[in-house]
Amino acid sequence: MAPAFVETPQPAATYVRNGTGEYKEAYIGGPKAFRQDAELKGTEKQPPAKYPHYLPTWDPEKKYPPLQLFEHYEHGKDADPSFPNLLQKAQVTELTANTGAEIHGAQLSKLTDKGKDELALFVAQRKVVAFREQDLADIPIQAALDFGGYFGRHHIHPTSGAPAGHPEVHLVHRGADDTTARDFFEERTNSVTWHSDVTYEKQPPGITFLYLLDGPVAGGDTLFANQSEAYRRLSPEFQKRLHGLKAIHSDTAIEQADNSKNRGGVVRREPVTSIHPLVRTHPATGEKALFVNPQFTRRIVGYKKDESDFLLKFLFDHIAKGQDFQARVKWAPGTVVVWDNRVTAHSALLDWDDGQRRHMARITPQAEPPTETPFEK
Repeated sequence: MAPAFVETPQPAATYVRNGTGEYKEAYIGGPKAFRQDAELKGTEKQPPAKYPHYLPTWDPEKKYPPLQLFEHYEHGKDADPSFPNLLQKAQVTELTANTGAEIHGAQLSKLTDKGKDELALFVAQRKVVAFREQDLADIPIQAALDFGGYFGRHHIHPTSGAPAGHPEVHLVHRGADDTTARDFFEERTNSVTWHSDVTYEKQPPGITFLYLLDGPVAGGDTLFANQSEAYRRLSPEFQKRLHGLKAIHSDTAIEQADNSKNRGGVVRREPVTSIHPLVRTHPATGEKALFVNPQFTRRIVGYKKDESDFLLKFLFDHIAKGQDFQARVKWAPGTVVVWDNRVTAHSALLDWDDGQRRHMARITPQAEPPTETPFEK
C-alpha cells in the first residue's frame, strides 16, 4: 500500500495524560489532523507549504525489524582542532559563555570530509550550533541524507511521519490553521519538556541535524541544556556517587504507541527498552555528561522506586533550572541547528497559537552505545 495523506481534520488533539509525552504529542500532529488541501493550496490565512515534498506521510503497512547493533566511527576524533576547513570563511558568535554558537558563512552541504570531521568536534565542544543561510532544505532529500549519513547510521523513528520514500527523515509538523495549542494549555501551564532524542535506543543519536522548512514569524524557539556543564556543577562527591549507576530508558511503549494510534498514525517497530549509565563519556572530547532526561529515563537500576524517583527528580530539576548552562535558539529561514545529542538536552516551545505552520526535518545519525570512563576528580 502506498503512503497516503489523510484529509480528515480533528478539532482537538487527544493526549495520554500520564505526565510524559503529552508535549511532544501536542507539538507534532498526525494523520487525523493533517489537511492535504490546506498544506498544498494554503488557507484563507496561511500560504501553501514551501516544501510540499517534505510533507509527512504514514504508511501503515511498512514495518521495520528491531535495530541491530553496529560499529560506530567517531569522526570528531580525526578533526583538526583549529577547524581550518569548517571555519576558514565563517563568522562565529557564541550564544552564551559555555553553550552554543551561531555561524554565518559556512555551507554545510559543501563541506569536505575533513570539514565534516571538524563539524563533529566543534559541535561536541559547543554542544549546539545554529548555521544560518543554509541550503539543506533546497537540495534533494537524498542528498541531505547522504550528507547526514557520514556521521552514523540513520535512525528511523518508530511513529513519526516522514516524506514519501524517505523514512529516515523525522518530521516535526503542525499544519496551517492548527490551533490545538489552546487545547493543550487547558491541561498544562507551560510546554517545557526537556529530553534527549530517542535515548531508549541501544545506540542513541550523536550529531543531529534539524532544519527549518516553514515556521511562524515568532515562536517555536528551541532551548538547549549543556549536560556536560550540568555534570561539572555537581560536587566531586556527588559526581563520584553517580558513577557506576545505570538507568532504564524506555520509549514509553504504551504511551507512544497509543498516542500515535490516537492520531491515526503508525507504529513501525516494536517498543524498545535500554539500560544506560547515568554519566557517559564523549569519545572525541573525553568530557563526562549527565545522561538522563524526564522524557525517557524511567528508573535507576538497583534502587527502590522511591530512591530512584528522588535522585532522578533532583537531576531533572538540576538540568531544567540551569539557565546558566542553557542556550536558546531562534529559528529563521535557512537555519540548520546541529547538536550533539550525547551531551545535550533540549525542549521546543509551544508558544504560538495563531495557526501558522511549523514544519521541520530532522536527520538523526546514531552513535556508539553510551559508556562511562572511570571516575576522576
